[in-house]
Parts: sequence; C-alpha cells; structure tokens
Amino acid sequence: MKPMGPCHRTVAETGSVRAGSGRPARCRIRFPAGVFSLVIHDARGQAPLHTLISGKTPGVFLLAGMLLLAGLAGCGSAPVAEQAAAPREPVSPSASPASGPIPIPGPSAPPPAPVPEAGEWHSPASPARISPRISRGAAGKHFPSPPIQHLGEIEDQLPLARMLDLTARPDDLWDRIRNGFAMPDLDNPLVLDRQAWYAGQGAYLQRMFERGRLYLYHIVDELDKRGMPAELALLPMVESAFNPMAFSGAQASGLWQFIPSTGRQYKLRQNRWYDARRDIVASTDAALDYLSFLYDMHGDWQLALASYNWGENAVARAINKNRARGLPTDYSSLTMPLETRHYVPKLQALKNIISNPQAFGVDLDAIPNQPYFVSVVTEDIDIRVAANLAEMPVEELLALNPAHNRPMISAAQSEALLLPANRVKKFLANLAVRTKPLVSWKPYRLKRGESLGRIAAAHGISLARLKKINGIGARTRIVPGMELLLPIQQPKEAAQPGSLVVPSPGTSPATPAGRKIIYTVKRGNTLAGIARQHRVSVADLRQWNKLRNLIVVAGQKLVIHIGALAKRDKAP
Repeated sequence: MKPMGPCHRTVAETGSVRAGSGRPARCRIRFPAGVFSLVIHDARGQAPLHTLISGKTPGVFLLAGMLLLAGLAGCGSAPVAEQAAAPREPVSPSASPASGPIPIPGPSAPPPAPVPEAGEWHSPASPARISPRISRGAAGKHFPSPPIQHLGEIEDQLPLARMLDLTARPDDLWDRIRNGFAMPDLDNPLVLDRQAWYAGQGAYLQRMFERGRLYLYHIVDELDKRGMPAELALLPMVESAFNPMAFSGAQASGLWQFIPSTGRQYKLRQNRWYDARRDIVASTDAALDYLSFLYDMHGDWQLALASYNWGENAVARAINKNRARGLPTDYSSLTMPLETRHYVPKLQALKNIISNPQAFGVDLDAIPNQPYFVSVVTEDIDIRVAANLAEMPVEELLALNPAHNRPMISAAQSEALLLPANRVKKFLANLAVRTKPLVSWKPYRLKRGESLGRIAAAHGISLARLKKINGIGARTRIVPGMELLLPIQQPKEAAQPGSLVVPSPGTSPATPAGRKIIYTVKRGNTLAGIARQHRVSVADLRQWNKLRNLIVVAGQKLVIHIGALAKRDKAP
C-alpha cells in the first residue's frame, strides 16, 4: 500500500480498542517520513496515547507487514476521486482547534465523528482512514469525511495502463530516426526561413533522400551504439546533401566534409590511391568521434555543432568573449560567421520536416530499417570487375566505395569492399568460379629521364587518358619515383585501358562518360522535370545546352548525357 502525502501519514487504523487508562482508543500504523510506528490514539483519532512499536529496521517493517496481513490494521482503499464526491459536513473552528488536546466525550453522549488527520482518506470498505489532506475553507474550517462503519477487502480500482513496447523495431527507418530525436529544439526566424526553403525544393529533397537511402541505416545504427541523438544522422544533408564526392572550396570532402587536417587528426588517410574522408564507414566513425569530443567539450549539442562547422577553438573564443562581457554563452547569443549562424537552423528545419512531412507537403518514401550494404574482404580488384561479379552497375558500386581515386581497389589501401546486402551472395558465387585475373592495372614507378608521353605510347594508351587515370593535373609535379597506374592485357571487361575513370571530388558517383541522347521537349515539360526524369542536374542541362535561363518550350531539342556526372548538389 502506498503512503499518501509527503511526510507524516496514517497508513492503516484498527477498530476501537481500550487503552491502558480504560478510555476508548484506536490503534494506528504510521509511516512518518519512512519510520514505521504502531501508535494507540484516543477514540477520536486525535491524541496519541502510547507508541507500541517504532523504528525503520527490516525487522520492524517485517512486523508491520505481519500485522497488516493478520487484519489488525483492517485497512481498505478507494480512489481519491471517489472520496472527493463524498458529502462533507463543515465543522466549527471551535469544535476542532488547530492544536491542543481534544476532550474525550462522556459515556452518556456518543462521540462525534472523528476528524481525520492530514494525509488520511476514508475508504467506504473499511474503518481505515487513508484520505487526502483535509481541505480548509477561507475561514480555516475543516471538512472531515463521514465515519466508516464496515470492513472490506483491499481492491485496486484504478484502470491498468496500456503497455507500450518502446523496444519494438520499426519497419521504417524514418520512424526509428524520429524515435531517436533527443536534441533540444531551436525556434527562431532562421529556422522558419530554412524550413520554407527546403519545403519549396521538393526535387532537391527527393534527390538528397534518395542518395541517403544507401547510408542512413549505417549512420543511425552507429549513433544508437554510441547513445547519440538521431538528429546527427541528418547532418550529412546539411554538409554534403548525402553526396560522398562533395568537395568544398576549403578542401573539405566526403559525406561529413572533413578538411585535410581534421581528417588526418582522426586517422583518415589521404593519398593518390585513397581518400578515407570519402570512405562511408571510416568517415562516419571519425565524424561521430569528433562530435562526441565536441559535446564533451561544451556539454551542449548546439555548441558542438557550431564547433563542427566553425572549429572548436573559434567557438571557445566566442564563448570566452561573451563570458567576459557578462553575456549569455549559448549558441544563439554568440557572435559567429553567417554560415555557422545558419548551420543549426538548417538541421532543425530538416528535423521539423522529417518529423511531420505531410505538414510541409513533402513525400518521404519509407526506407527499410535494415542494412543496405555489407563489407566484404577482398584482394586487389578492378572496380569494373567487382561490379560485374556483383551483377550491378558500376555507378552503384562507386556510390558505396567512393574513397578510391583509381579504377581499381587496392587491398593495401582498403581491405573492405562495400556491396549491397542483396548482391553479396551473387558476388561471392561468381568470384568462386572466376578463373581470370581480377585486375587489369599494374603499379609503375617513374624512372629518371622517362616522360609520360613515352610511357603512354609504350602501353597503348593516350597521354590524356594516362593523366586522367592517375589524377595528374596541370599543377601536378612530375618527378622520378612517382607511382603510376598502367594497363596490362587482361580480361575483356577491363581490357579497355582508361574505359573507367573514377569520379573526381566535387561530382556525384555515376557513370563518367554517359550516353548522349537528343530529347525533344514536350508540352508541359520543365527543365527541372526533364533533369529529374533523366537523373541529371539542372546545372548540367543548362551547361550542355548553353541555356541562359530555366525556360524551355515544346519542340526544343536538348542534349542529355545519360549517366553523366552531376555537379555538386548542396543547399545554399
């Protein structure tokens, strides 16, 4: 039985007994602030006459339980609401003084109804009083409950709450993300501004969500393992629009947009073969490590996010500056660059849209709450050969393995190959029966006196293609000892040297060259709709067709390179 009220309570009361003085009395069990007491009171339940047992040891509590079970207390229970409806008779202040002993009535006069003490309530089923605290009127009058005349059983009349299984696994990953939202909301005009912008860019959101389908489960799963808020799974939308090939003017790269120095600090290797800032698994681990460090530093997720965008030292200086001036040091109160000022509002706007997409007119297709990709350990293998073994398009394989700068995956740089979960069995089965070599490229170190043109001619490849394959640009220094990738005569699917060029940073992972078609604009077509239909960007359409604006007319001919690399797609 739960004690009612904050401190001194009557838990149960027996029927009338006789105290040692022969006066009518009552026996009460009390819990004053956790100490068990068995006390003899006068018949009116006001003046304590004798304390039989008192204490807070286990033995005392055991004895209390035995007394209750034996029926000495004879207590019952009833809902508080039921007692509130019981008729109450006001008692004159003179009849119930606030303090002092209450006189015992003589034998010729029946005793008045006992006045319940604070913390008691009456049960219609027993003489026990376990009622709410007595209310007092403006004049200080007491409103006692009527006396109880019969004994009854203890019954729990409260309805049982419906059980909710919070551990149930949602079928839709978006539901899992919503359930994991834990950051305090930011509510300011910048959030409303970004919210309106995103809601008005339906095609942009759909492209971003579609790219995110490949990576979201892995990110959410890693956040759950670390006990981090699910809002962070949306951060790549702000950073890169879920384009792993995104590349900024500050040399930031990948889903999480690590600059070179921070990437090296978090052990993301960067060389001519491989850039771990674009590795889906490695960059996610590094980003969550970095965000955890920033949260531990500030104890505030909004300040941690500002530090991720602006740098922890810059945010620390801004905090110290406000503190020295006696100003608040929260995110909204700091002086910061415009990009950082908009950074958290962008994330909040996306959170609001994903929380209730219908309210913003956004179509949010369900994402299965299961792994999209699986890591497979492999030896050196051409990217095109790996795609053929998995029986999948090359661009889809590159979308999961965007960290490789060359048309082959070097086991020395990355032992793992990411494949869609539904392609792993097919890949392993085809690999087991393959008899041809897995690579059609070999490393070669440039010797003193050799030129790129001579090497290209000796290996049956054009100079332009040799430079493209090896990422050699106008500013690249050609020095002895430079490692080059050269073609060798190998399987048919990889025998065309340079036929596969890995996308360079700043592009989306897709087929590099593409197939050229001529599209005739139909009535009602828009440039954005045509771009979406052919999975290219509006910027590319304008560039290919030298369009000065977004207007197209029926009958107009447009050049489209199917599968061509799109330009970097990121919200302003």
